[in-house]
Amino acid sequence: MRTRPLKVALLGCGVVGSEVARIMTTHADDLAARIGAPVELAGVAVRRPDKVREGIPAELITTDATALVKRGDIDVIIEVIGGVEPARTLITTAFEHGASVVSANKALLAQDGATLYAAAEKNGQDLYYEAAVAGAIPLIRPLRESLAGDKINRVMGIVNGTTNFILDKMDTSGAGYSEALDEATALGYAEADPTADVEGFDAAAKAAILAGIAFHTRVRLDDVYREGMTEVTAADFASAKQMGCTIKLLAICERAADGGSVTARVHPAMIPLSHPLASVREAYNAVFVEAEAAGQLMFYGPGAGGSPTASAVLGDLVAVCRNKLDGANGPGESAYTQLPVSSMGEVVTRYHISLDVADKPGVLAQVATVFAEHGVSIDTVRQQGKDGEASLVVVTHRAPDAALSGTVEALRKLDTVRGVASIMRVEGE
Repeated sequence: MRTRPLKVALLGCGVVGSEVARIMTTHADDLAARIGAPVELAGVAVRRPDKVREGIPAELITTDATALVKRGDIDVIIEVIGGVEPARTLITTAFEHGASVVSANKALLAQDGATLYAAAEKNGQDLYYEAAVAGAIPLIRPLRESLAGDKINRVMGIVNGTTNFILDKMDTSGAGYSEALDEATALGYAEADPTADVEGFDAAAKAAILAGIAFHTRVRLDDVYREGMTEVTAADFASAKQMGCTIKLLAICERAADGGSVTARVHPAMIPLSHPLASVREAYNAVFVEAEAAGQLMFYGPGAGGSPTASAVLGDLVAVCRNKLDGANGPGESAYTQLPVSSMGEVVTRYHISLDVADKPGVLAQVATVFAEHGVSIDTVRQQGKDGEASLVVVTHRAPDAALSGTVEALRKLDTVRGVASIMRVEGE
């Protein structure tokens, strides 16, 4: 074993960063044995230097992150500050000064991963980011390495624990959205401002990263179609149960049937109770991968939190340090296919549409005609009426999303349709 330690600097010391520092200290001997050399925490950049950080010597604390990444004697930078800037500049500067980088920054990777990859390659350094998607679940490395010889056709998963907790509570307890959100907040699963989670921004960033790796093409955050889950109601869950389904906020990345394009999207969807993702409860994450040779694979576990995320960070740290000792580099960007990213309108999906209609003869025929005129085939219809009003639930066969959207707009114009109560896609068949 080499006796000279590999020096590690930490950018950020919040929930994840402090746990990374703690494990580096308490498991120092084990980490050294696995790497082949000791690792030394050589500096920690923070915004509030006066805050007490147990186990971290005061002399390691600095507010000058730029000076820390420019030191030149740092082997690995761990970036857990999040956001696009100053993280992007700090990471590229670290590469220029001879340090590899381990990051958990999904927002930056989804928005401008190409810049980071290019800087890492130019300077002969590693960029690892297992913690950016699905917390402790080993997912990025299996996609980048274990399945590198296979052709991945679809990645579909629950990649946000907050939204899964809320939807699970709505499903199992009958709670409304606001009530379930309040419980998630009280338990610490939801932030004071939950927008990034419940509106799907967090999941969309992760979908962009997963699609890029799975399909060997550049997919940016702006390429991902996104719908939040704030409009999901208890009535939607009741309809889902009648179909033998539940509702999840899904990130779905697909290769087109002809292989000529890809799509990435995030939205609520009904999935059959028989699908493995339907049983994912509480704040857990799970990702379902469909590959040509390997078949169907599922990755499951805690997707957030200090300890789970720190586990992923430290796994990357071990890999990067081993590469440093060997004078080698891990996998870089693989975007050789350069496939176009199709719009949501081109995606082929099924719909569950609930309509409030007049309870009189001919309504069903009118509705069916609208579907036929837009080239959308109906799978099942369920109608209930009372006192001149009725509800009509239509489940379609698979059709282009644009055709389904056009159908809904046409239905709204019918005199016999009082309103569209809910619209939801059906996935996972």
